[in-house]
Amino acid sequence: MNAATDLEAAAREELERACTLGWRQLAAHTPWGDTYEGFTPEGREVCFERSYLWDGEAGGDIRVEVNVYEPRAHEEGVSLSRTIPRAQT
Repeated sequence: MNAATDLEAAAREELERACTLGWRQLAAHTPWGDTYEGFTPEGREVCFERSYLWDGEAGGDIRVEVNVYEPRAHEEGVSLSRTIPRAQT
């Protein structure tokens, strides 16, 4: 697996984990984000950034953003996002 594919696989896994909580649970912590170090499926050492942001007005939909990158190559990372609609409450 090449580096880009590996980073994308890690980002997809992290996005799935980031979206396991529903809107109600996330609303109490939005806006919020963190960065931590971890490993891709192929064992690359990377940084994971996870953010929960209001997608427009506070109290509306929540945008979940994930960015995965090698510490020395932030610009070459992979960013994915998904929206959790307020209607899921």
